[in-house]
Amino acid sequence: MRSLYNQNREVPPASHSLNPSPRNKQLEPIFSWRETSRLFVRLFLPGISELVMAPPRTRALLLLLLLTLLGLGLVQPADGQDRMYQRFLRQHVDPEGKGGNDTYCNVMMQRRKMTTRQCKRFNTFVHEDIWNIRSICSTTNIQCKNGKMNCHEGVVKVTDCRETGSSRAPNCRYRASASTRHVVIACEGDPELPVHFDR
Repeated sequence: MRSLYNQNREVPPASHSLNPSPRNKQLEPIFSWRETSRLFVRLFLPGISELVMAPPRTRALLLLLLLTLLGLGLVQPADGQDRMYQRFLRQHVDPEGKGGNDTYCNVMMQRRKMTTRQCKRFNTFVHEDIWNIRSICSTTNIQCKNGKMNCHEGVVKVTDCRETGSSRAPNCRYRASASTRHVVIACEGDPELPVHFDR
């Protein structure tokens, strides 16, 4: 078994968007099912013959590790929910930004790809850690504007960007308004993740 662990095969670093560390504010996804599968292939397939010849106790431990890896994949969001969550992050989450002025809105709306085909009339950027935003999903359910009961309310720092009404894509122009206010977001999945900024 020594050779199984001494194979210096480089495993690509995993990204961490769905469960980011509070100290790492990069908004990238954690292991997807495909990434988990590729990780398993790189770790285990090169030494599969040694695994077969390993003592029973060692095989049991490795199989337990395999089941754990598979479990990580099984609890990930469905593709549709993951796309909605990533879009929510792109359009609304800017934990490092201070915001508050028109230049911020003009730059961020273009950078976050909301001015490509047409100017998005109104958008809100939340200046909070993603963990703080996700914690809103654990509050009491309230009704969304569309009538569904999967919305939740919280208080966060925001910059609201409102299109001036006289600009055209891609050169959209916005008026900024910074505040700490109540927001309502829609959450889905298990665990629940923010997928839509309701109001």
